[in-house]
Amino acid sequence: MWGRMAIEGRERTRELEAGAQVLSGQLGKTIQRLRKAYNLSLSELSEQSGVAKSIISQIERNETNPTLATIWRLSQALDVSIERVLASADEGPFIEKSSRPDTPILVSDDGRMKLAIIGWLKTVEWLQWYDVVSEPGGVLESDAHQRGSVECLSVIAGEFEVEIGGTVQTARAGETLRYRCDRPHVVRCTAPEGGHATMVVIIKAAVME
Repeated sequence: MWGRMAIEGRERTRELEAGAQVLSGQLGKTIQRLRKAYNLSLSELSEQSGVAKSIISQIERNETNPTLATIWRLSQALDVSIERVLASADEGPFIEKSSRPDTPILVSDDGRMKLAIIGWLKTVEWLQWYDVVSEPGGVLESDAHQRGSVECLSVIAGEFEVEIGGTVQTARAGETLRYRCDRPHVVRCTAPEGGHATMVVIIKAAVME
């Protein structure tokens, strides 16, 4: 009986080691994919995360099982949640559908401009986008966003103007305005027939640093 239990114990250990090896392999691929998506070298990721360059290299090559603290440091440096870094199904297909009733709507103070939040709520801390529909004369006044943030307003129909610090620029259908939104800014619909646009907000946009 004891001999059988010892054999089963060794088999269980092998199963655990095999499972850890699979997870580690997926983790290494994920870290490498995210690092390259950010155009970071091993040295740059090491500097930003505080994890030794040699350790990151070993993780990406599936030559080591990193501690949770190491995974945490890397996830913080790559601006992703630890759940995403540890996700094991990132190679599979992904498609998600939101219905109209499930889409949150923001309304300007004057009630004339509506912003449907069509962006993914999971990305709201670094990327936001909206479908904007405005009645004639609609005004959206916004406080400053996080330093380095950029807003992109692409007009689909009608005409909009953006005012920042006394500077005003207008865009019509087919045109896009890009501007720093880390200071108070105002968006107005100036077309007599109203307007329709898409607004994308990039938080901490590197291009403005």
